[in-house]
Amino acid sequence: MENRSRPEAFETDFQYGTSKNPYWFKLKDPTPDLKSLSYLDHATEAHRGNWRSQFLQYSVTSSSLQQGTPPAPLHVEIGCNAGHVVIEWAAKNPDHRYIGLDWKVKQIYRLSEKIRDRKLKNILGFRANAERLHHMFAPGEIDFLYLYFPDPWPKKSQKKNRTADQDWLRRIAPTLKTGGVFHIKTDHAEYFDFMLQEISSCLDLFDPFEKTFDLHADNPNRHALKIPEVTLFERLFIKDGLPIHSIKLKKR
Repeated sequence: MENRSRPEAFETDFQYGTSKNPYWFKLKDPTPDLKSLSYLDHATEAHRGNWRSQFLQYSVTSSSLQQGTPPAPLHVEIGCNAGHVVIEWAAKNPDHRYIGLDWKVKQIYRLSEKIRDRKLKNILGFRANAERLHHMFAPGEIDFLYLYFPDPWPKKSQKKNRTADQDWLRRIAPTLKTGGVFHIKTDHAEYFDFMLQEISSCLDLFDPFEKTFDLHADNPNRHALKIPEVTLFERLFIKDGLPIHSIKLKKR
C-alpha cells in the first residue's frame, strides 16, 4: 500500500497518478485474454454497488435471483499480493465471488494471469489503495473482508501510515453488510495492540469475536499448514516460531 498522509487526501478530490511501472500499462490496456479480469485505479470504483454483475459467470437477472435466492457472497481480501490465498478460495468455492486488492501493479497483473490460466470465473483483481475502499463498494456490498499481515509501520514516524486505525475502520464499516465479518491477522504484537485499541473505539459498529494472541497454538500440525489455510507470510512466521494474532469483527 502506498504511503498515506491525511485521510482527506483520499476523498473525492483524490486522483491516481500515471505510473512508469510497465505493469501499470499492462493493466491499463490489457490483452484480450486478460480483459475484465482486473481493474486499475479509479476503474475499481466504476461499478460501486454492482460488482457482482461484473463476474463472468454471474448475472443479476438470473432466474435464481428472480426467485429470491440470495446473491452469491462477496469476499474481498486487502493486500492480496499475487492472490496466493484468494485464488485458492475462489477455486474451492465456485458459488462465491472474490476480489483480491493490492497496491502493487505487478502483483495484480500476476493475479490476472493466474485467473486466466486457471479459467476461474468468480474472481477479480483490483489494483487500488485500501484507503479508497468505501469508494469502491457500496453500503452492505461486502459479505467477508480480510486484512492479513499488513505492513506494521513500526517506527514512530511511520505509524501514521497504518491501516486499521479507527478513522479508517469507521469509513469502511458501511461496506460490510449487517452480520458481515472482517478478519484481521498479524504477527506484529505491538501493531495488534494498536488495532485492538482502535477497534475498542468502534464497538458501535463492530462486535469483536474469536480474538487470539496465538492462532495456531493448539494445532500440533501447524508447521504442515498450507495455502489457503495460511498465507505465504504466515507459513514463514510459524516456521520462525512467531505467534499469529487474530481477531474477527462482525458488522452490527
